Amino acid sequence: MLSSLSMYAAGSAANAALWQSIAEHLRQAGITDVPELLSQPEDLLGHWTDPDLLLGQTCGYPLTHALAGKVQLVGAFCYDAPGCDGVRYRSQLICRDADADLPLSGFRGRVVAYNSTDSQSGYNSLRALVAPWSTDGWFFDRAVVSGAHRASVELVRSGQADLAAIDCISWALLQRDQPEAVRGLTVCGHTASAPGLPLITANRTPEHVLLALRQALHAAMADAGLAEARAALLIRDFAELPLGTYAEIPQMAQNAADYGYFRL
Repeated sequence: MLSSLSMYAAGSAANAALWQSIAEHLRQAGITDVPELLSQPEDLLGHWTDPDLLLGQTCGYPLTHALAGKVQLVGAFCYDAPGCDGVRYRSQLICRDADADLPLSGFRGRVVAYNSTDSQSGYNSLRALVAPWSTDGWFFDRAVVSGAHRASVELVRSGQADLAAIDCISWALLQRDQPEAVRGLTVCGHTASAPGLPLITANRTPEHVLLALRQALHAAMADAGLAEARAALLIRDFAELPLGTYAEIPQMAQNAADYGYFRL
């Protein structure tokens, strides 16, 4: 079986500690085939669709598109960062200090950076926000793919791009842990909120294992010994939520399409 928590602080001691607690609760529930260590996948889509996936964390856009019907939803973490509200989160619009007072319309004809086209926080939410300001499918002069939120931040900081949408948890972690990476940058707006990053398991995971996963996640949130690890990850709680909650993510894409704005 495979497990990963690859969206935030992947490979950190805090993530490892969180998993050890979850894994121990699973074993106590009688689940025997539990990985000792978290995987660090390079091919995320392949990892998420692996039939041996016990627990993984994806983004809401893949959940409703590339992974639709291919995985089961376990739930989502609630994060403690500006822009989060319970299980919901949003993206912060990041620009250089010199552009801090510009309205969104002031970035017309400028350069935007984004992590990937299948990102809810870096692409879909920003496309939906900008769509009403677009003209004949155009708003930005150019869109540059960075491959990661951290790389988008650097593109803006270095002047190679003027704006990026960075999910609020990633932004909070950068501000806390890598202040030099955000020096000279400011938050100049935000996107609409959306359901948080989904925790998933393989379609073939039996129902009793799915229930045990949820119970283990709840137990890890109540584990006093994990308080430091949870704080390091900005995790406040775990919530179960129905798959239909994520329907608003493809609706954002449709709203942008209704304006004739199909891509940044």
